[in-house]
Order: sequence, then structure tokens, then C-alpha cells
Amino acid sequence: MKKFRVVIIGIGHVGSHCALALITRGIADEIIIIDINEEKAVSQTLDLGDAAIFAPRPVTVRTGGYAHCREADIVVVCVGSPPDLNRSRMDYLLETKDMVKSITGPLKDSGFSGILINISNPADVVTYYLQTRTGFPAERVISTSNMLDSARLTRILSEKTGVAPQEIEAFSMGEHGASLMVPWSQLRIKGKPLLEQIEEGALTGLDLAEIKELTKRAGYDVIRGKGSTEFGIGAALAELVQCILRDERKTLPVAVYLDGEYGQREVYAAVPTVVGRDGVAEIKEIPLTKEELQEFAASCTAIRQVYRQMLEDN
Repeated sequence: MKKFRVVIIGIGHVGSHCALALITRGIADEIIIIDINEEKAVSQTLDLGDAAIFAPRPVTVRTGGYAHCREADIVVVCVGSPPDLNRSRMDYLLETKDMVKSITGPLKDSGFSGILINISNPADVVTYYLQTRTGFPAERVISTSNMLDSARLTRILSEKTGVAPQEIEAFSMGEHGASLMVPWSQLRIKGKPLLEQIEEGALTGLDLAEIKELTKRAGYDVIRGKGSTEFGIGAALAELVQCILRDERKTLPVAVYLDGEYGQREVYAAVPTVVGRDGVAEIKEIPLTKEELQEFAASCTAIRQVYRQMLEDN
């Protein structure tokens, strides 16, 4: 059987928990750690290697370099500065760009031909930057983006309604950040449209604007108490990696390159996407209301503006 190799670039809070999630779920056969701080990379590798002893299937954890990307099925980019409550995801743009810029050359030169997953914020903008600088096919460059926002939305709806998360179909679209939008017309609880249940009086007391705002600030609520987010994004990354490696072809709210879908072009934004072994298998164009399409367009415009800023400061 083929053995799956995942390379993780950046082994801070996010990168380490991404690695741990892959180990505990038994998804990868080999995990290679790359970090500019080589001493930390070695220490994290030893600690993760200890955890791997308890994994459901054998997994090897090693430190390495960009040469290991050549035979990798997936490379995950987790570089970035520590979170700060006084800064938005977009505020990290220039710092993150310098870090990302430093890895694109070695990554491209390595001969890597697998799927590139970006987590670094601002996620949608950085993903587009990675794709253009490496020249990798767009369908093979993806961001976890709104997978985490959608999980938070589902959790909040569950808390507000008392319905189990497993019975809620909820996701967000657009930017992984301040301009994210929620396609309320497409959300379902217990298989029935959310808006229909609200109209019929089956669900009462739901303030959709409040729920959206709680979703947008959920990450900062976590950071306020512990200084970083890590468990949620680790689980999201593991879900995406499993979907790719096992060719599950699930529909996930990841950021992908849009070329006319939803009327948008030349932008990476989160939309329902069928993901499989070769990356993006299909971008689903779900029916949105006129107002939802306008909100999604506004989010894409916000992403483009920051991307242009990133290029201007190049």
C-alpha cells in the first residue's frame, strides 16, 4: 500500500496541533517537520514522536528540509506571527508575506507536485500569493479558510437551539475574517431549512445577526483567554488532509481560486468545494439569494483589496 507523507512548514501552536491531529486520527504514515527554528523543530518532533506511539496506526515523525517536499503528498503552510487581540488577521499581512515569500522558492525548487494547503493568515490572500509565486496549479492549492468558521457557526447554532451539531448543516463563505458571510438560505437543521423553521415559528429567539457576529469573533474569544487557537484548526486540517488522501470527495467550505463561479474571478475565497485526491474536484455553485450574492461579492472585493496591497508592498 502507498505510504502517505505530509510536510508541515512552521511548528508553532497551529503547526504542532495540526501534526498531533494527523497522528491521533491515523491519517498520515510519515510527517516531516520544517521550521526556521531548528532546535524547536527537533524538540517538537521528539514530543510528537512520543505521542505517535499511542496512534491507531504506525506513523513516523521526523524533522527535515525542503528536499523532503519532493515526495510529499501534501505540504501544509503554518507560518506566521503569534496572535494579538489588538490586530486583525489582515494586520499580519506584511509580516506573514515575508515569511511566506522565503519558503516559496525552496518549495518550488524541491519538485513538489502534491497538494499545498495554507493555514497562514490572512488565509485567503496568502493562499493566492502562494499559488501565484509557486506557479502550482490552482486546483492543487487550497486553504482551510472557512472550515473553522463553519465549525464555530455550527457550535453556536447548536448552543442556541439545543440541537445536536450532527443535525445541523451550516457553513460560511467568503473571507476567513471580518467580511465572511453566512448563506442563511442554505442552512438546515434536522434536514429542514433554517429560515423556513424560523418563519413557521418552530425556531424562536434566534438573532441571525448576533450569531454571525459571534462566529466572526469566536477566534478572538479563544485568543483572549489562552493566547492562541490550536485545537479547532488542527482538527479542521486533519479533516481536509483525510479527505484528500482517502479521496473522499466531501464538500468542504475551503478557499479555492474562483474563475467565474458566483460571478467572481481572480480571487481565493471560501465556497462549498468537492475535495479529493487531486485537490479541487468541483466548485459547487449553490443557489444564493440576491442579497447573499451581494454580500459574497463584497467579501471577495475585500479580499482582492488586501491582495493588491500585498503585491504593492512586494
